[in-house]
Amino acid sequence: MSSYLLILGEREAVAWVLRESRMAFPPTSRSEVNRLKVGDELFVLTTRGCWHNPTRDRTRVIGLATVTSDVLPHEEPVTIAGRDFTRGCAINLQSLTPYLTGIELVPLVPKMDAFPNKSAWSIRLRRPLLEVTEADAHLLRQELTAVAAEPSAIVPGYLSNIRPVRKTPRS
Repeated sequence: MSSYLLILGEREAVAWVLRESRMAFPPTSRSEVNRLKVGDELFVLTTRGCWHNPTRDRTRVIGLATVTSDVLPHEEPVTIAGRDFTRGCAINLQSLTPYLTGIELVPLVPKMDAFPNKSAWSIRLRRPLLEVTEADAHLLRQELTAVAAEPSAIVPGYLSNIRPVRKTPRS
């Protein structure tokens, strides 16, 4: 079993993942996506830009999920927030923190192997998945245990608060 940060940088993607119990991946070939397998552990992470207020929000781990199917191509691309995703897998969400909460990542970066360059750690989040070591996964599991709850009690709060991004007309 491998463990990964599942990186979500758009609130509509968070809603889709929570509503569908699936993850969708863009058409670009990524080795970490190709390696993903049933039973792998996913720490759901939202970037500070995910909620469209980066001065208020922080990069946070908000939940834990397990991969429950192989990554397969979609018959038709899935469009989320104007982007097409051509393949995906099913996931089982095991725990989730309340809306706009979670484990802030910045204080954990110095302790994590996944970020060897501590001063440029955020560059590693510009991908859908980032593999983490067992030590990193253990740290994240411990932190989540203190703040996460049963997803069925928390998902409705996310879905009622996440609004689609408004398209502004161009002049």
